[in-house]
Amino acid sequence: MKQKYNRIALVGIEQEEYDSIKAQYHGHIIWHQSIPKIVIKDEVLYMEKSNGIGMLPVDKVVYYGIYDNDFDFISGLAIWKGDCYPNPAAMLECRFKIPCLVKALSLSRFGAPRGFVSAGAFVNTTNDTVAKWGNWHCGENKHRFTGEWESEFTATIEPYYEGEAVRIMMIGDTYWQIKLEGDDWLKSIHPDNAGFMPVDDDLLADTLHIKEALKMDMIGNDYIVAKDGSKYLLEVNHIPNITRFEEVRQVYLSTVIEWIN
Repeated sequence: MKQKYNRIALVGIEQEEYDSIKAQYHGHIIWHQSIPKIVIKDEVLYMEKSNGIGMLPVDKVVYYGIYDNDFDFISGLAIWKGDCYPNPAAMLECRFKIPCLVKALSLSRFGAPRGFVSAGAFVNTTNDTVAKWGNWHCGENKHRFTGEWESEFTATIEPYYEGEAVRIMMIGDTYWQIKLEGDDWLKSIHPDNAGFMPVDDDLLADTLHIKEALKMDMIGNDYIVAKDGSKYLLEVNHIPNITRFEEVRQVYLSTVIEWIN
């Protein structure tokens, strides 16, 4: 569809990715690295300028990032119903970790039962257990314990699964499996020895099912593959890291640039 205002907005995009997009888009760009103010009126999205005072209408929005205060902003994008990548209604489903987990566990073949602890409550376990809280997806806000533990925050609890931690990552129809690494029981994509590995067909099918059910444009699902071959969904990332691996970054950029144009 032809752009009416010849103007797009990039929110949360880093400098390097901004430069790549700017080089291949010939219209105007509003670029914010934090959450901007917006107004939606008569089905038009107005966004505050990158510098200076005032707001301008935009045709399309590319959003990439996780901010403390982004839920209301994503809600606004969903109300707008204009062209946004990724799909803001899907991002809303996954922005808060516990509600997202509830939805994902109902969709996954590998959804093991979870427990729940209110803030300030004590729980006593005889098995190796992991508690998770908060809405950040970066390996933080996790605690492993056996015995009695008081949760400072509302948290989910699950058994600690010994095994290989992996991520199935999808951008559009392109996918990878990444082996997660770390010096202790906490694993992520950031260590130098994390990297690509052969894709498990069952985990790929599970991720694709969740992605399609939630109408997501991109997704990163973390799983544990236990020593006996059992598989467990740990969490869904609605904005998976695209800058850790250059191959992923290039697919993201080509997908976004094609979508913009």
